[in-house]
Amino acid sequence: MFDTVASQVSALSFVDIFNFCVFLTFTICYTYQLFYVLVVLTRRAPKKVARANHRYAVMVAARNEETVIADLIHSIKVQNYPAGLIDIFVIADNCTDNTADVAREAGAIVFPRSNDKLVGKGYALDYGLKAIWEQYADRDYEAFFVFDADNVLDVNYFREMNATFDNGAKASTSYRNSKNFGSNWISAGYGVWFLREAKFLNQARLTLNTSCAVSGTGFFIAADILKAAGGWKWHLLTEDIEFSAASIIDGVRISYCPTAVLYDEQPITFRDSWNQRFRWAKGFYQVFAHYAGGLVKGTLTNPRGYRFACYDMLMTIAPGMLLSIISILFNTIIIVLAATGVMSTGVAIASSVTSVVFCLCNYIVFMFVFGVLTTFVEWDSIRTTTAKKIRYMFTFPFFMLTYIPIALIALVKKAAWKPIRHSISVDVAEFSEAEGVRLSSK
Repeated sequence: MFDTVASQVSALSFVDIFNFCVFLTFTICYTYQLFYVLVVLTRRAPKKVARANHRYAVMVAARNEETVIADLIHSIKVQNYPAGLIDIFVIADNCTDNTADVAREAGAIVFPRSNDKLVGKGYALDYGLKAIWEQYADRDYEAFFVFDADNVLDVNYFREMNATFDNGAKASTSYRNSKNFGSNWISAGYGVWFLREAKFLNQARLTLNTSCAVSGTGFFIAADILKAAGGWKWHLLTEDIEFSAASIIDGVRISYCPTAVLYDEQPITFRDSWNQRFRWAKGFYQVFAHYAGGLVKGTLTNPRGYRFACYDMLMTIAPGMLLSIISILFNTIIIVLAATGVMSTGVAIASSVTSVVFCLCNYIVFMFVFGVLTTFVEWDSIRTTTAKKIRYMFTFPFFMLTYIPIALIALVKKAAWKPIRHSISVDVAEFSEAEGVRLSSK
């Protein structure tokens, strides 16, 4: 029997062994996320109730957002929460339009900022935070919210997030929906991805009492965390993921509030989408380079109850897409060498062709299943027609396929912040009415 097994192993080509190792690595690293799906489908997220209302500052870093900034400010002003406990600060960052005037007229306190050397959201937030500490220290804000200028909030957003803060959360993210899901296949791709992240990652983490991850916008950080950090010290291209990784290493548990709903505007042109996701891909590489070691150490040495959060975040920032690309490139090289006559090992060539087809098909099928699952579970939350919901389930895998060249180019090309055009103005009352229907149906 041993001889039979040995002969079968020896018959495997180096290509078979390489491809099996890649498959095994993926299976070991990411199978736990299938358990997340099971948790969400079988268990309810815990419900928090507030005993007191707290005082908050809102920070919005805005660059040339005169078209949409007033909608966000209005949606904060009409919250089902004491208006006197929320102050809105807009950092008009290197603006060349009327963002500052529009925000001021809508009721925000505006800090104009002009700095072409320190460019990025993290630097703008640090500037605004320190200005608040200097000029409004007497207001004793207990936590700081961060939104993007194109967001609008459900009227109960602060009431729900206050319950999360009141129950001890030092940081929390929220449910991220889309203003323009139905615009086209690009905006729908984003929409499904963020809904999947909220429902099948952060809600599962919340239910299992492990740490969630902040995702760009719609979150708060407790004032004492920012004071201890000495300001907003996270300045990589994806400052949200950097904050999440650093916090989890330090044993800070990030929460999630599934009933606090934020609507986000998604890009509708492929150029804007490419630029944005290219910056994200580069930012994830940066975070991995800076924090992977600390997360590995935290997985082994953090107090019990905080180790898995380190592993989960490590898998979140790990370049899994890059591993897929390496596998595809490796097998493609084998095929090219065979086609040019440099290599003539038939078994290895057949394995390479099979592996490339399997890898691509497996990725498409996996993303299709997640797209279908997310769409049907969150059906009532998606603001578009039935026909578009069904159509975009089929385009979602191809949207995700476009990450492959983005991730590859991000390895070798520098990334710089580029503006994403926002132009969709919405009535927050319309969204809130629809959200009330969604929550009552659950």
